[in-house]
Amino acid sequence: MNNRDEALRPIANNEIDTHVYRGIRDTLALAREKAAAAVNSAMVEAYWEIGRQIESAVGDRAEYGKGLLQYLSNGLTAEFGKGFTVRNLRAMRQFYLTFQIRHTLCAELSWSHYRLIMRVDNLDRREFYLRECVECGWSVRQLERQIHSFYYERLLATQQSGKDSVRKEVFELEPNKDPAYILKDPYVMEFLNLKENKDYRESDLEQALIDHLQEFMLELGKGFSFVKRQRRVTTESGEHYFIDLVFYNYILKCFVIIDLKVGKLTYQDIGQIDFYVRLFDDKIKQADDNPTIGIVLCAGRDETVAKYSVLAENENLFASKYKLYLPTEEELKRELERERELIERKQLLDGENDK
Repeated sequence: MNNRDEALRPIANNEIDTHVYRGIRDTLALAREKAAAAVNSAMVEAYWEIGRQIESAVGDRAEYGKGLLQYLSNGLTAEFGKGFTVRNLRAMRQFYLTFQIRHTLCAELSWSHYRLIMRVDNLDRREFYLRECVECGWSVRQLERQIHSFYYERLLATQQSGKDSVRKEVFELEPNKDPAYILKDPYVMEFLNLKENKDYRESDLEQALIDHLQEFMLELGKGFSFVKRQRRVTTESGEHYFIDLVFYNYILKCFVIIDLKVGKLTYQDIGQIDFYVRLFDDKIKQADDNPTIGIVLCAGRDETVAKYSVLAENENLFASKYKLYLPTEEELKRELERERELIERKQLLDGENDK
């Protein structure tokens, strides 16, 4: 509660007064939220209808369209105020052209959400961001970041590489059963502001992630809740082991433990995360939890180490890279192509070994 709220809050005579006040206050707050949501939904539908009428009037007559948009902008601005520039009216027309079936509009999304999603050119990507935005409750800022960090593309090239074939479409993944729908590779963590600091240590990386926990959990994906940093697990002999970061994923219904590495992946790192997962399952995991997932979050990954270690066989162990900057589309395409080549090469070798 901020200082203004504190100043406006009445002084209660007793606990009953306080209880009544809070009940009424919550009722009003909820009513305002519903009213705002209703207004938002009504405006989205209105902009869709405006776009439909403009498209119906203009069609292929580009020159006529320019004059009509300017005429509409002048009149609507004079009568209704800001928000009806030629550019915005053109966006409303594009809104209708992009989402021509009215009943498919999502009441949960604002006009600002839709303006971002309209810029996504591929239909599958667009539908994916629509669905994820509604299910995850992304703000406009969060949606923008997920689009710019190529969330969709990274899911397509996620942990199935090196274990199985890359899925052709994200929609084939089953979110309640497949960790590949939840986990990404690489993780993009430009929000840590560590790019210029080339001498950071694992403790620096851990502290930065804790300092930016909200952004990190958004980057982790769906269903994550933070449990603890430096979680101590003690063996029967009294030895203590400390796991860098522990999360729980309510979609996968399991703990997710993360071991941070600032360098390139080594076979010792894989052995360590395998040990941590086994120990955690034995000491911490409850009977109704699914097996723990272990992630080595490293600056680089050696595919040979990944191939000839338990990482290739254990479906609950992952080695994910992290990037301290947003990759360009070309950089990402090159990385995805390299992943596909490695997968195809592995499949070819496995096929020859089976003969």
